[in-house]
Amino acid sequence: MVSAIIVTYNRATFLKEAIDSVLAQTYFQKNHDDWELLIIDDGSTDGTRKLGSSYCHQYKNISYHYSEHRGVSQARNFGLNLSRGEFIGFLDSDDLWLKDKVQVQLSYLKAFPEALFCLTEEIWIRNGCRVNQAKKHQKYSGFILDKVLPLCLLSLSSAMFRRRLFEEIGQFDESLPVGEDYDLGIRIALRYPYHFLPSPLIIKRGGHRDQLSRRYWGIDQWRVKVLEKALETGVSPENELLIKKEIQKKCSVLVSGFLKRGKIEEGEYFRILMDKYKID
Repeated sequence: MVSAIIVTYNRATFLKEAIDSVLAQTYFQKNHDDWELLIIDDGSTDGTRKLGSSYCHQYKNISYHYSEHRGVSQARNFGLNLSRGEFIGFLDSDDLWLKDKVQVQLSYLKAFPEALFCLTEEIWIRNGCRVNQAKKHQKYSGFILDKVLPLCLLSLSSAMFRRRLFEEIGQFDESLPVGEDYDLGIRIALRYPYHFLPSPLIIKRGGHRDQLSRRYWGIDQWRVKVLEKALETGVSPENELLIKKEIQKKCSVLVSGFLKRGKIEEGEYFRILMDKYKID
């Protein structure tokens, strides 16, 4: 019924807690043979292999899979292709599922068969302390393309997907070093409504140095690529206008940021894009 997928890379210190949060799910404890957990190791060089293998020996529902380091998108697709469940849940290895997450989301998706996915509210922990989310991170239900264009509102750790969604819109874009969740969220929003459950059912931990969002400056440069790709798929005039406006906003920030850093060529590239998508 349910496939849980944890993709990890050199996070053995976090991984045990993440795995244990999956094992603690009330649904899994009641339905012993109705779920699987796939640990996808994206080329770790720490103690991840030993930890993952130890869980495989203890639990028949858990499998550990190692691959060369190819990035988070390829690792997620690797796990997705190995999985067998009708419902798919991804868990970042530094996040935690609260014990009723799977039960609540499955109940919702079974009650509303037209919903292809749902996501939940989150508890945010930064550097060990609970913090309040900024207003811009507020989640919504419905057709919300205008809300997901500025930033990623699809938290993969909080989502539960029907497998059919990936069959219809495709898997993660492996050409993106970051922003693959933003890309997936845009592709969903262009075709389907979001289904948001206001109960906080995950703990999202941040502030550590190896987060992709901290490794790269100017993540919006990849988000611009995502938006260009969306335009190429063919969108309604209304959505085309929304996307072009967002490209303008992101390019303006990128031009200023690159020029301040002395990266003239990069700044000029995004200035040209601003002209390309100028709104008449």
